[in-house]
Amino acid sequence: MLTMIDAGAPYDIATGTDGALWFTLVHEGRIGRLVPGQKPVIHQLDPADGQPTVIAPGPDGAMWFTEGKGGRVCRITADGQVTTHAADSPYGIAAGPDGAMWFTQMRSGRIGRIAADGSLADFEVPVEGGGMPASIAAGPDGALWFTLNQGNAVGRISLEGEVVVYPLPTEGAGPVGITCGPDEALWFVEIGVGQVGRIDVSGKIEEFPLPDQESRPHAIVAGPDGALWFTEWAADCVGRITTDGIIEEHPLPRLPEKGVAGEGDGVRKAEPHGLTVGPDGAIWVALEAGALARLD
Repeated sequence: MLTMIDAGAPYDIATGTDGALWFTLVHEGRIGRLVPGQKPVIHQLDPADGQPTVIAPGPDGAMWFTEGKGGRVCRITADGQVTTHAADSPYGIAAGPDGAMWFTQMRSGRIGRIAADGSLADFEVPVEGGGMPASIAAGPDGALWFTLNQGNAVGRISLEGEVVVYPLPTEGAGPVGITCGPDEALWFVEIGVGQVGRIDVSGKIEEFPLPDQESRPHAIVAGPDGALWFTEWAADCVGRITTDGIIEEHPLPRLPEKGVAGEGDGVRKAEPHGLTVGPDGAIWVALEAGALARLD
């Protein structure tokens, strides 16, 4: 099922504690909120040129998102009130077990933290050039885990700011999305080589090649079915991998030409990026071509 978003290009999507789906409209500087079955509500950001990208629920009941171009980490309430914090090229963001929001800073190669009282701290990643930290997720061990897109590694940061880096076996892997799996390991996707990776808390790494290694997997989440679900941007697919490494793929529909009503056969690529488990238990996917997709 497709929900067309006339207001722009959805990039990431997450389920809030308010039971709604929240999504970023990266090119338009907007944040959307959708209760399944209702019309989306769109909040215009000011300024509008910050390029909101990744969004995640916070421990305070609000949603938090990053603006990489604008250099801001932002908080938005259910009624659209926004507060901002300055940051250097933030991208990934996740709530930590300490009640703070943790985020990556791609250009400076650092990990940032915003405490509940609004105080900021950041921590250096000990990789030459910073490694371009991308996505971040809370792990099963009380730490945060993150991908190093250009450092070809996965990192772990403790709540005290101690960082350990685990190099990946495959050169040029370019890891992006990361999530905690049902098996208490971290699962991530390697956009550069078309693989899904798994790292346990001891640092042991496994990699699973996708059927199409040019599919450019982007984001990954733990599903309600005990498996992991991920987007394949170049292949216009959503993939599913079990904890045993069994992979299946679900093609997404092409979108209709802009200005054409209905789903139809379409001619535009879907361009899937972020995905989440919705309040209805389905997998919801942000399609940058201009829609949200729902998979049972």
